[in-house]
Amino acid sequence: MNDTPSTDNTPEIKPIRFVMIGGFLGAGKTTTIGRLAQHYQEQGLNVGIVTNDQAEDLVDTQLLRNQGFEVGEVAGACFCCNFNELTSTVESLAEAQRPDIVIAEPVGSCTDLVATVIQPLMRLFEGQFDVAPYGVILKPSHGLRILSDQASAGFSPKAAYIFEKQLEEADFVIINRIDELSDEKVNELSALLTKKVPDVSILKMSAKSGEGFDALIEQLDQRGDFGKRILELDYDVYAEGEAELGWLNSSLKVTSENKFDLDTLLMDILHRLGKSLGEVQAEIAHLKTIGLYEGFYGVANLVSSDTDAVLSLPSNCQVTEADLVVNARVAVDPDILKQQVEAAVAAAADELQLSVEYRQTQHFRPGRPVPTHRFSKAD
Repeated sequence: MNDTPSTDNTPEIKPIRFVMIGGFLGAGKTTTIGRLAQHYQEQGLNVGIVTNDQAEDLVDTQLLRNQGFEVGEVAGACFCCNFNELTSTVESLAEAQRPDIVIAEPVGSCTDLVATVIQPLMRLFEGQFDVAPYGVILKPSHGLRILSDQASAGFSPKAAYIFEKQLEEADFVIINRIDELSDEKVNELSALLTKKVPDVSILKMSAKSGEGFDALIEQLDQRGDFGKRILELDYDVYAEGEAELGWLNSSLKVTSENKFDLDTLLMDILHRLGKSLGEVQAEIAHLKTIGLYEGFYGVANLVSSDTDAVLSLPSNCQVTEADLVVNARVAVDPDILKQQVEAAVAAAADELQLSVEYRQTQHFRPGRPVPTHRFSKAD
């Protein structure tokens, strides 16, 4: 018998740091996550990203992949209702190269994520995930109207209910787009947030310019008593509020005998959509278009009915063909939304003498959220 003690030289596997950034549709989650991923990669860390949508063909996924990141997508339901798909997507990212950090972007119309995502990760996968403080990005355009109880908040009280509940479960809230706001507006938003969620830290940041970004990194690096703000939530109001939004994801190809400016096309589609949706008094939560051609890509956004479309990432290219993805989240019947999108695409294409070939379009209202897990008390 050999009395020599055995040794196990298997290296200890560190838990994956799980970072989730929430916020309403159009808040700036994708831009923030892209900047975060770049920062962590520059620190020598392996980064995986998981995007989430109620349907396939998500602009965010295409955008982040074209920036060179490893991206998995949970499509067809929110993280909370498709929790097993979330964890299996993280596992699939780990098959190629195990990430040190996973950054997750939940659907912008979802809330109750502490009870249905963060707490299940902590309890059911103890030791596998190291969960960061949960941050929620405040969307200024709708935030100012909803938090100040303006009559013209744009959304119904039930949809606004979701917006407010997102803030209530956050460990910290980020006022984004400060590069677009006056100091007076930033201070007003900060005061409204302090009144709404008085015990929650508030950061001020521009995901686009990077101003205030160091404070976000510092906040996410914290360890402690986080991820425990479980909501008291009326799921009937939640479901009805989410169902007020028409949802559309469409992929198509445009071609021409002559070169055309891809960025002009993306912006023209959004300008036309913004105008036509305004005429039927349909409040815009978020419109987003991406154009792709042989490694080049451009992205345009419109985040509310009272703001202008923005070319957030110019492609700066002239092309004879391109693949397009259009995502639309609007408080309107999905059939009307589909008609509006197709009319705007057709008019913009006619202007540039383009042929349009639709590949796939999904349009619907989100169904009632039915979480895979829900913990009513924090661990």
